[in-house]
Amino acid sequence: MIGSKTETDRRYVISSLPADSERILHAVRMHWDIENGLHWCLDVTFGEDACPIRLRNAALDFSLLRRAAMNLFRADHSRAMGLPKKRKAAAWNPDYLANILHLREI
Repeated sequence: MIGSKTETDRRYVISSLPADSERILHAVRMHWDIENGLHWCLDVTFGEDACPIRLRNAALDFSLLRRAAMNLFRADHSRAMGLPKKRKAAAWNPDYLANILHLREI
């Protein structure tokens, strides 16, 4: 409801779930939570959808590396910036990269 205006949307789904609107709504929201929290972040931060890697297991290997890198960037609270900026900072600053990877300079 926005102001005094009420809108209703109707969605049709094919599902093996029982016809329980609350349960279906929960499943849909969980799907979009994963889509927005993981896949969208991978695409924005690493350009995953535009990646041309298609040979053998390389696509899966790089996907795993991207997820690991994203988790390392998310775990870093030393800088208040988004994931794409943290990625660029790690590329430009070897000390920050070492910090992200939990490495110590010898």
